[in-house]
Amino acid sequence: MFRTTSAASIAEASQNFTQKSYGLFDEVSRWVTHNSVDILVAAAIGVAVALVMLGLRTFGCRLLGRIESEGSWELIFARALAKTRIFFIVMASAELVAEHASTPPGLMSVIHVLFVVAAAFQAAIWGRELILGFVQHRAGMDDEHGRLSSAIGIIRVLVTVALFAIAIILILSNLGVNVTGLVAGLGIGGIAIGLAAQGIFSDLFAALSIIFDKPFRRGDSIRFGEINGNVENIGLKTTRIRSLSGEQIVVSNAKLLDQQIHNFALLDHRRFVVTLGLVYRIAPKVLARVPGMAKEIVEAQEHARFVRCGLTTLGASSLDFELQFDMVTPEWEVAFNGRSAVLLEIVRRFAAEGLEFAYPTQTTFTAAPDGTLIMPYPHVKVLAEKDGEEPEGE
Repeated sequence: MFRTTSAASIAEASQNFTQKSYGLFDEVSRWVTHNSVDILVAAAIGVAVALVMLGLRTFGCRLLGRIESEGSWELIFARALAKTRIFFIVMASAELVAEHASTPPGLMSVIHVLFVVAAAFQAAIWGRELILGFVQHRAGMDDEHGRLSSAIGIIRVLVTVALFAIAIILILSNLGVNVTGLVAGLGIGGIAIGLAAQGIFSDLFAALSIIFDKPFRRGDSIRFGEINGNVENIGLKTTRIRSLSGEQIVVSNAKLLDQQIHNFALLDHRRFVVTLGLVYRIAPKVLARVPGMAKEIVEAQEHARFVRCGLTTLGASSLDFELQFDMVTPEWEVAFNGRSAVLLEIVRRFAAEGLEFAYPTQTTFTAAPDGTLIMPYPHVKVLAEKDGEEPEGE
C-alpha cells in the first residue's frame, strides 16, 4: 500500500512539473511574439551593460600584470575585479533590463532567483578578496617583511567558509525557506566549537593583533620577560624566537602579547652612561677641563653624539664624573664598537693629561695624645732579622 501511494505521489509531482513547464513555455512564446521590439531594445541594453562589466573585469586582469607592489590597494581591487564571474555578469544584465521588456511573471521569477544566487556568491568572492587583501596589506606580505605567511592559508579557509555560509543563508531566505532554525543551529555549533578550541582561537586573534598592531615583525630583535632574541617566524598559533644563546624558543601568540615587549629594531639611537672615577689629588682647575675633554673625544667618533658630562658624586675614594653620549645607529655592533672606541680614547687622553682613575682605597690616620693626626706607623727601620729574635725598630 505504501509503495503504491509513493509511486502515485511521484507521478503526480512529475505531471505537475510538466504542466508548469509547458505553461511557462507557452507564456514565453506569446511574450516573444507580441513584444519583439521591446525585447530587442532590452537585449541591446543588456548586452551594453554586460560589455561594460566585462571591460571592468578585463581591466582588472590587465592591472594584475602591471602592479608589482604586493599588498597595495590597487592590486587588491584589481584582484576583486578579476574575480568577477561571467554568470553574474549575465544575470545582472538580465535583472536590470527584464522589467523594461514586459517579461512574464514566471520568467521574471526565474531570472530573479538566478540573479540572487549569482549575486550572493559573487559578493562572497569579492568580500573574500577584499578581506584577504586588507590582511595582506596590513601584514606587508613581501619577502623582506612578510609576517604570518604560514597562517594566511588557514585565514583564507576561515574567511571563505564564513562568507559562503552567509551567502547560502541569504539565498535560502530569498527563496522563501525558513532559515531561523538553521541560523540557530549554526550559532549553537559555533559556540560549542569556540569553547572547545578556545586556546586556538585566542592565539588566532593574537596573530591577527600582530598583523594590525605590528608590535614586531620577522627579523626584529626583541626582549620579553627574561628572553632576548630575534623573531624567526610568526605563525597562526605560535611565534618562534632564536635566543642569543642559540636555542629556538616557541611561545604562543596570546602569551607573548600578554607581556611587555621591548623591540630593539625600532630604536634609532642607543644611549650609554659611563662613570669616570678620578683620584682626589687632582687640582680643581684640571678637573674643570674633564667635561670639555670628554665632549671632544665623543664628537670625534663616527655616529657618536655628546649629551652631557659633569661631576656628580664626591665618592668615598673617587671624584665621580658621569658621561652620557648616544650612538646614532640601530645596529648593535656599530654602537658596541663605537662605545669601545670612546672609552679607549678616554683612557689614552686622560693618561696623557695625567688624570688618574681611582680605585677603592682607604687611608687610616691615628691621633696623637694632643689630638694631632699622624700616620698610623712612624718611620720604622727594619733591622736584619736575627736567628730567633724579633726585628727592632727606631
